Amino acid sequence: MITIKNYINGTYCEPSNNEWLEAIDPSTGVVYGRLPNSTDKDVEEAYKAANTAFASWSKTSVGQRSEILRKIADLIVSKLDALAAAESMDNGKPLSLAKEVDIPRAALNFRFFSQAITQFYSESHEQVSQKSINFTLRQPIGIVGCISPWNLPLYLFTWKIAPALAAGNCVVAKPSEVTPYTAFLLAEICTKAGLPKGVLNIVHGMGHTTGQAIVEHPNIKAISFTGGTKTGAHIAKTAAPLFKKLSLELGGKNPNIIFADCDYKKMLSTTVKSSFANQGQICLCGSRIFVEASIYEQFKNDFIEKVKQLKVGLPSEKNTDIGALVSKPHLDKVLSYIEQVKQEKATVLYGGERVSVENGKNGYFMQPTIIEVSSNDCVLNQEEIFGPVVTLMPFKGDTEALKLANNVKYGLSATVWTNNLKRSLYFSEQLQTGIVWINTWLQRDLRTPFGGAKSSGVGREGGFEVLRFFTEAKNVCINYE
Repeated sequence: MITIKNYINGTYCEPSNNEWLEAIDPSTGVVYGRLPNSTDKDVEEAYKAANTAFASWSKTSVGQRSEILRKIADLIVSKLDALAAAESMDNGKPLSLAKEVDIPRAALNFRFFSQAITQFYSESHEQVSQKSINFTLRQPIGIVGCISPWNLPLYLFTWKIAPALAAGNCVVAKPSEVTPYTAFLLAEICTKAGLPKGVLNIVHGMGHTTGQAIVEHPNIKAISFTGGTKTGAHIAKTAAPLFKKLSLELGGKNPNIIFADCDYKKMLSTTVKSSFANQGQICLCGSRIFVEASIYEQFKNDFIEKVKQLKVGLPSEKNTDIGALVSKPHLDKVLSYIEQVKQEKATVLYGGERVSVENGKNGYFMQPTIIEVSSNDCVLNQEEIFGPVVTLMPFKGDTEALKLANNVKYGLSATVWTNNLKRSLYFSEQLQTGIVWINTWLQRDLRTPFGGAKSSGVGREGGFEVLRFFTEAKNVCINYE
């Protein structure tokens, strides 16, 4: 049994109330450890440690902060195998995916922001006629709260804390209580890299208790949250009267729009990936697939055949394509949407069943699922399922495709498959999303802004956008007449 502890002021500590939650391996359903069910008292201790450290950390040179972040990145790389194994066991994702994507990206987050902060600039404006110059100071906010989700645990945890630390803030962070293990291991890495005590504090616990304590703390000045739209709305309601800065990366119901003039082979293989990567538990997955009518039947048949080849299995097996869903409650939620098929005049073309896996019979596995729908207004197309479930629907012409894509409350990302340049540019402009991919999916440049429109969030992460979020702008005007 592994005991996961809070990391406050550079040391591991138990929760003040001595209450613990179970940590479960989703591939077996077996409890592998325990983690703190922290209270506002633990959050307060974390805040005090961060507040004490801020005076020194905020004055540390950019070069020094950059060097520490680079060391953290190097140590993550050196512990790739151990971190990937922990991530796979904790989340249920294939070990190969954790090794190839999650842990390398966590290291890259630190490496990227160790470099980005050295290039972060302030603006100046000279007023010659008035003999004055204005310039903008970018100063760290102070103590910030970072709350990350369970689908990409270390990947998204580091995506938040790396820029916060780079900008000179001190952090009180809460990873998901469902997947706490790699955040716990990261604390040791930060200590070895020489991160001063109190600069990063990690407090484990439930969202409605530990997370709520972070959000409502009067002296935590900014909240960066990734998770569900409903939770995001609650955070906004709590934080707004306290005048906190907010960055909310929320849900998605992303359209994948396929035109007949696309590179069909590339589209097909990428669409399988964009539908079911990480068991469909990525906010950027293309869960609504719209196909031009002239190739709809061909695509439907080819897509089903490709998906049938995907192997559902233990995360540790090399040839596993789809691992376990993250938890029993989440599996039940996803399966409940399959029950909606009859009510929605829809048809399950493939999958829809729970799977029993050898040596993981009690694990939370299910088949990748393809559902043909007759209306974009159905629950299956309007609500975020966040699992290995996609819907198919044909369209005729650009106008209908665009209307279908935008007719949803979410606006995180969209993918368009076409070799028509004019159409590519038009859809890029008209799609109501924060991200548009043309003839690709999940191709990320960390310098670019990341975030959604409508109910998919508020604010942007990535590049200089997130460094602006984690700093306060101050205008200074000097008259030299």
